[in-house]
Amino acid sequence: MKKSRLYPFERNRYFYGKLLTVRDFESEQKYFNDKRRLLNRLLYGSGVLSGMQVVAVDDKTISVEMGVAIDYIGRELVIPSPVTLKLSMIEGFTNNEYKKNVYLCVAYDEKGKEPVHSVGNSAIRNDEVSEYNRVLESYRLFINEEAPAPSSFEFVRLLENVATIYEDANVRITQRMPKYVNVGEVVEVKLVVEKTLQTPRIAFQYDYEAMGFTSVGHDGNTVMFVEPGDAQETEYSVSFHLKAPQTAGVKAQLTVPNHAAKLTIGDSAIPLDTNAKHIIEVLDEPVANRILKDWHERSLEQAVEGSADQSICLAKISLLQMGPTYMIEKVDRVPFDEYIESTALLQRLTQTSQSSSLHKFYASAETHDLEYDEKPSLDVQYHPERNEFDFKLGIPRPQHLYDEISTGTMEVALESIGKTGGFFFSRGKKNYVSDEIQHGLGEGQVSVVVGLEEIDKTILADQTSTMKKVYYGQSDVFKGTEFEPDIPNVSLGTIVYPEKGTFRIGMKLQGETESAASVIARWWAFKSLGAAKAADQVNDEIDQGFAEAAASQQE
Repeated sequence: MKKSRLYPFERNRYFYGKLLTVRDFESEQKYFNDKRRLLNRLLYGSGVLSGMQVVAVDDKTISVEMGVAIDYIGRELVIPSPVTLKLSMIEGFTNNEYKKNVYLCVAYDEKGKEPVHSVGNSAIRNDEVSEYNRVLESYRLFINEEAPAPSSFEFVRLLENVATIYEDANVRITQRMPKYVNVGEVVEVKLVVEKTLQTPRIAFQYDYEAMGFTSVGHDGNTVMFVEPGDAQETEYSVSFHLKAPQTAGVKAQLTVPNHAAKLTIGDSAIPLDTNAKHIIEVLDEPVANRILKDWHERSLEQAVEGSADQSICLAKISLLQMGPTYMIEKVDRVPFDEYIESTALLQRLTQTSQSSSLHKFYASAETHDLEYDEKPSLDVQYHPERNEFDFKLGIPRPQHLYDEISTGTMEVALESIGKTGGFFFSRGKKNYVSDEIQHGLGEGQVSVVVGLEEIDKTILADQTSTMKKVYYGQSDVFKGTEFEPDIPNVSLGTIVYPEKGTFRIGMKLQGETESAASVIARWWAFKSLGAAKAADQVNDEIDQGFAEAAASQQE
């Protein structure tokens, strides 16, 4: 079966005394082969059924595992045992340039086997004639150095609209989107960049023009791709979303004008010659129904002969140039997804995905800081005109303290001594010790810091302002400056009782004073928690705050 052209099926009719010739036996085989291959093509499609994995054995050698496939006119391809080959020895491999991607393909092939002496031919010819006694249905491995066009695959033509933006020997940039969309549906548009490994870094930016479509997201109609500097990939994709028109039966357009696109490969700016365009039909019926309609209405010639000369691509092999030679850097198996899945598997996958939705939603998120003692907040807004959710999350700033802290004040009156006119803690004494004070941090070691608090009142024309000052250590160091306090010069000390959770403050007046009737002591108590315990407390508070925020949203 050299060609896929179909004829009405004919089979032998046997009768007593019929003279059978070579033609009769060939038509017997052709009848069964053609019918089986037609059903293979129409029922199962084309691609790898099992096996045929390609792996790199070393820098210049590949191995193809045993496997089974069906080609594009329904013929079975069988690799019965693993085969190992030098890449340079495979048909189609050229040594003109090693900085490239090559594609390992497999095709159906027939080979003669078991040559035998032909008695009939020798009767009419003087020389000895041999004929093959068997035909081996085999395969042929070969190299293609150009990638097939995406639209050359039948299912791509049915499902996707593909536009080529740029293509040369080392780089191909295409844009893909669904062939049909529903009214108001949010659809994904994918920019695909394919390149060789040694092609310099690629950067691409463009502003698309949409007629009927509405951009979804915060980038407007700008699409940008910059290849990571340390990347070792041969294919990248960038996605953005559009919302379809609200009117069925129209054809929406998406255009990438060349004047609005900037492509750089390495340090070179590459001009674009063509304006890539998508024309998409907007439907009010389910997209799946329209795709099935296209599938059912294709002609028999399109179904069987449309891809008759196409082979199955088993691997994309990325090569690096190493001086005068090359090395295999990477092998991507079945790069164009030419697989045939079992119908039983597809049925089970369908059952597990019945609840999935065809509609997509776009979401944006924003966070902002709150004071550390505020509760977390969550605000969600939905924009139906563009199927977009806005999430705004308020997160309290961490306090960054790993201690428990408590504070308080204690006021001590000064008593007058008539002889000197000074003020002391008690008549004839300059020392004062407080009662036990509860610091509120529980039992355990604490550190207590004590200072003297001064309230400074300034009377202005219309109002009186009050400002507090706390002096720690020896306040007389400020004597003679503008910061000199009006409070007595007092020395301070503390006694801590770890087992009681209390402490005492001791004071000693260092001289006489006439400016104050009392002193106010401001104390701070610190108890170390440790970082782990403090983190647990912070997390508990945040979790509690989120729970309360979520509850308020539900209300």
